Amino acid sequence: MSAHDRKEEEVRRMLDLGHPRVPPELAARAAARGRGILRVRRAVRAVAWVLLLIAVVAFCVWAAIEAPWSAPPREP
Repeated sequence: MSAHDRKEEEVRRMLDLGHPRVPPELAARAAARGRGILRVRRAVRAVAWVLLLIAVVAFCVWAAIEAPWSAPPREP
């Protein structure tokens, strides 16, 4: 018997066994956990966008005040 045949026979034996019972509230708990994870991801994404916006505004204000693209004034 080859390794492939042994694995196939083992899988067939596993599938012939009865399916394990799962708790009836398992789907509700999984859905609640998924909603929580989505809520956290949404909050993290919102905070990241706000921080990015603050950084862009701060850079624009700095660039408007300092004008780093202009040549420095000559000293006599």
